[in-house]
Amino acid sequence: MSDERNTRRLTAALASAMVLATAALPALAADAPVPNKGDTSWMLISSALVLLMTVPGLALFYGGLVRSKNMLSILMQVFYTVCVVSVIWVVYGYSVTFSEGTGFNSIIGGFSKAFLKGVTVDSTAETFTHKVVIPEYAYIAFQMTFACITPALIVGAFAERLKFSAVALFVPLWVTFVYFPIAHMVWYWAGPDAIVTAAKAVVDAGADVAKKTAAEAVLAAANSNAGMAFQWGAIDFAGGTVVHINAGIAGLMGALMIGKRVGFGKESMAPHSLTMTMIGASLLWVGWFGFNAGSALEASGTAALAMVNTFVATAAAALAWTLAENVEKGRPSLLGMVSGAVAGLVAVTPAAGYAGPAGSIVIGLAAGFICFVFCSTVKNKFGYDDSLDVFGVHCIGGIVGAILTAVFAAPSLGGQGIFDYEANKVADYVLMKQVLIQCKAVALTLLWSGIGSVIIYKVVDVIVGLRSTVDEEREGLDIADHGERAYNY
Repeated sequence: MSDERNTRRLTAALASAMVLATAALPALAADAPVPNKGDTSWMLISSALVLLMTVPGLALFYGGLVRSKNMLSILMQVFYTVCVVSVIWVVYGYSVTFSEGTGFNSIIGGFSKAFLKGVTVDSTAETFTHKVVIPEYAYIAFQMTFACITPALIVGAFAERLKFSAVALFVPLWVTFVYFPIAHMVWYWAGPDAIVTAAKAVVDAGADVAKKTAAEAVLAAANSNAGMAFQWGAIDFAGGTVVHINAGIAGLMGALMIGKRVGFGKESMAPHSLTMTMIGASLLWVGWFGFNAGSALEASGTAALAMVNTFVATAAAALAWTLAENVEKGRPSLLGMVSGAVAGLVAVTPAAGYAGPAGSIVIGLAAGFICFVFCSTVKNKFGYDDSLDVFGVHCIGGIVGAILTAVFAAPSLGGQGIFDYEANKVADYVLMKQVLIQCKAVALTLLWSGIGSVIIYKVVDVIVGLRSTVDEEREGLDIADHGERAYNY
């Protein structure tokens, strides 16, 4: 009888809450936030900047690093990736990444917004500030560029030996079964409005037990409507786990499974144009301001902080790599400096809106030294052929950044801390607890992407085959796959 009575009370409380919410709908509609034109403009610019990172930035960076007979091939692979992922994103990618799922919501979303169903020019997406929104189309475009660049990073690991038909099949499978779930697990949440409104209802209920119980149930539901890593408390401002660790470990698995290039370790495989690599790296740095500062989702102080951090961490990492190379080899190189800069960009990505500038410099220095060691000493020791150091720069740099984000986000070390929407203030920060949470998110990404990528490579190999023939590889993939050359002298 007691259980039955409690059930009746909870049902009545929930019904009462629904009646109150329904009565408040006209007022809520009247107070609905309107996008600020400054925020909207910044997000549109940021989306264009992130596209600039991929084409032409990443394409030229990778293109300059391969031999001239494979230049056109790598450009084609990067450009194709952007095109196919853009279409997939609109068809179902946005929906399964950023909508509530059924049954497995902590891992993947649902299809309620497939083909952007229900999205109009008037619909909005929340930012990280209560009652601040941007047009949903702007948010869709911004997140689309992240989905495009992540698989494009992977192709550098198996450059000069994977045939185009394999890339054409691998990319759609990988974004569907690896990228979308990881992005959902790390970035999907109910948003500040749901949490703030529910928390306020708990406070307003006061001594009314029935109303408080109903409001607490709504608050619990809002907090649980999030991806797995987000519920753990993992923080990733702009994609350290979602983009860089995710792509980096997938690249390593591909390099190991596909095998070394013909002549690796015996023939010269020097970059054919470091001039193009320098141009690509510079475009990456410029575009990365959209990547990091745009992830604030507002034209705000946090965006400005992320921009400053993107400046200094990148510069520090380039200097650290150059110093390490000078000590190791007796002379610095342009390739080393630009590789260090990319390592710094990668490492500061998860920390951009959380760490202070001093902390970002330390992150950049650490990434420059550690990534140099992995791209030289470790790579040489184990002998794997990661053509363009996707693992050494993106995966290792992402891990360094993800873990150090927990350190330098601490307010005691100049960081911003983590905002508690229920308490409406920056939460008490426990550094080691956050470090462990970050390590847990890193492990999740490594396992999901590593295992998922191996399975996808196997599937692609069975269907179309992964590798070009020895003769095709010696001739160059420009001619073998596309019947044209990057250069005609």
